Amino acid sequence: MARPAGRRKGCVVPSASANYNSLLRTSGAAAFFLPAALGRVGIAMTGIGIVWLVHARTGSYAAAGLVTGGFAVADAVAGPQIGRLADRFGQARVLPGVLGAHAGAVVLLLVGAVPDIVAGVLVGATLPQLAALSAARWTALLSGERAAALSTAFALEALANGVSYLAGPALVSLLGAAGHPGAGVLLAAALVVGGGLALAAQRRSMPPLTGHAERRHAGRALLRSAFLRQIALGLALGVFFGAIQVSVAAYAVERGTPDAAALLYFASNCTNLVGGWAYGVWRRGYSPRRHQAAAAACLTLTSLPLTILSAPFAVGATLALTGLAVPVLLILTSLLTESSVPRAVLTQAFTWGNSASAAGTAGAAAVAGRVVDTGGAHGGFDVAVGAATVMTVLAFSGLRGSSPEVPKLSAPAETTAPNPPTTRRDSSTNGKAPGTP
Repeated sequence: MARPAGRRKGCVVPSASANYNSLLRTSGAAAFFLPAALGRVGIAMTGIGIVWLVHARTGSYAAAGLVTGGFAVADAVAGPQIGRLADRFGQARVLPGVLGAHAGAVVLLLVGAVPDIVAGVLVGATLPQLAALSAARWTALLSGERAAALSTAFALEALANGVSYLAGPALVSLLGAAGHPGAGVLLAAALVVGGGLALAAQRRSMPPLTGHAERRHAGRALLRSAFLRQIALGLALGVFFGAIQVSVAAYAVERGTPDAAALLYFASNCTNLVGGWAYGVWRRGYSPRRHQAAAAACLTLTSLPLTILSAPFAVGATLALTGLAVPVLLILTSLLTESSVPRAVLTQAFTWGNSASAAGTAGAAAVAGRVVDTGGAHGGFDVAVGAATVMTVLAFSGLRGSSPEVPKLSAPAETTAPNPPTTRRDSSTNGKAPGTP
């Protein structure tokens, strides 16, 4: 009898198709993942779409930056509250109202019925947290014996996010450059609303709601050190993103080749996708905390040469290396967030992580800009290396509090799983999750 492909001597050797295909064949998985991924392309388009629209309307990049900043701050502040409502009332009840409000805010921005800054804040405050909603569904779907596949699911989420931020800004910039900035914002809203409504329609894969007593005590988990450490890591990773964005642009301009910035970003983004894909199919044996510490240390070591390198090829190669570690950190932050809080606040916890990263990116852009003005691009790279170092310290500090209950990462199952149970693997006594202090 022929041995199935991918098996040798009783051992499962995972491949990309085996891991990701089997994951999406899990009952109900593709039905919620694909709409959420489509909606995230629209989310990735929204911020840059606002820049094009407001600049075309006012002729001022300062005004465009102010409105986009208001949008980003509102998104970061309101996101966890939307996640909290989803945990309490369910995604199917919360999403339609949020999507309707978002569509109305976009209309206000397009027609200019209110000041642009007000409309920008409203657009950000009503932006649905599709990434967090999708991650919460994976957690409910892959509970119990299938929890080993959760790291691959979060890798798939990271891939979707990477593709969104490659395709989305490019698409809206093409429309803006062609003289149709409003079309970019409108298309972004159509993708967000359409993807969100399709996600809300998938009721079978929604995380089960919890009782009042469980919700009342679950909020305390958001103050535990295990969760706060992941939020701090997300904040530092956002600082790294923001500093790299400013520094790469400054480096290209300093050399008199501003167009080279796009190539440098492209190199980093491509390896970002490769890193996330590879981690999702890699056979793992250590704890997530050890992987996180190793990934943070690798990011610090690979980014250090940016503070001294000058040759474009060397800078591009170094940025490509840093791109390999970034998605691994994103995946592990999601995985450790999931294991550090009870189900009753899971969506809210994911959105806090997203908000922390967004806040770090916005703050770093301002700080790195000032540093670059005085010390050049290498000064901005210093900020990025400092953020990576902070991530490394935080990740290694988490090893001291490691518990044997923290789930080990192993290869995902290759077969299609049966219908998902309604309990999570980390729902232990007193509502505490494995690995929490």
